[in-house]
Amino acid sequence: MAIEPVSLLLHHDDPPAFARALGASLERFGFAVVENHAIKAGVIETALAAAKAFFALPEAVKRRYVVAGAASQRGYTPFGVEAAKGAAHADLKEFWHVGREPDPAGRRLRNVWPREVPSFRAAGGALYAAFDALGATLLSAVARHLGLPPGHFDAATAGGDSILRLLHYPPIAADGPAARAGAHEDINAITLLLGAEEAGLELLDRDGRWLAVNPPPGAVVVNIGDMLQRLTNHVLPSTTHRVANPTRARRNVARYSMPFFVHFTPDFQIETLPMCVSAAAPDRYPEPITAGAYLAERLKEIRLA
Repeated sequence: MAIEPVSLLLHHDDPPAFARALGASLERFGFAVVENHAIKAGVIETALAAAKAFFALPEAVKRRYVVAGAASQRGYTPFGVEAAKGAAHADLKEFWHVGREPDPAGRRLRNVWPREVPSFRAAGGALYAAFDALGATLLSAVARHLGLPPGHFDAATAGGDSILRLLHYPPIAADGPAARAGAHEDINAITLLLGAEEAGLELLDRDGRWLAVNPPPGAVVVNIGDMLQRLTNHVLPSTTHRVANPTRARRNVARYSMPFFVHFTPDFQIETLPMCVSAAAPDRYPEPITAGAYLAERLKEIRLA
């Protein structure tokens, strides 16, 4: 079984039809694949090239960009730090975070930029802006699918704590207990992912089997995060997923990807939507929580705070 791609061109021609197609995939899998997403190829290629240039730097140089006290929400996070919730081993990855400025959560965090890669700042900023716009478009379709006004999430995400992550999974020397990314669910509202052409992304399907997510080149993978799952009372599921280790033949190939985590504003109340509650589906979360408090809890669970 494969996830059928949905074209964003349908959104321009027939917004309700696009919302139905996107919503159906998200309800069934917690994931969707979107083609013709309008993020320019040049923006993607430039950001990927800048990321590769940074990750190729010596370890000591990269560690200069670890931001103390930031819970890895800005700058560089070294290899082997983040782990899936409850995992015994850290993931086999390193990454860089670009956040919104000014910091929506009032933490006074600022983005840092590697001096060794002069193109990094412009490239990262351009990709952040493109993802931010695409996230708003896709959330408008999600709102329509749920029976809400298309602009329902606009105010909640326009100044949200969204994060661009530039990811590097180095080659793997041999099989071991750790994974490139252990089985986990995302924390945020929705995640948009580019650069997943190198195999490895898998979701845990309803039958308990792992289903490979193989998007066409250039397509964006979209998945539901825990915040939106909670808001919709699991109508839109936050599906467990992982990045499996490569086959023996691909062990020597690095993997790069660029996810964008769309977050609500820190003061947004995650309170179950009334249309997602019924006698057959009682409210799982009668006590609301702010997005900021929820994020803080989860960052501790994955060893970033």
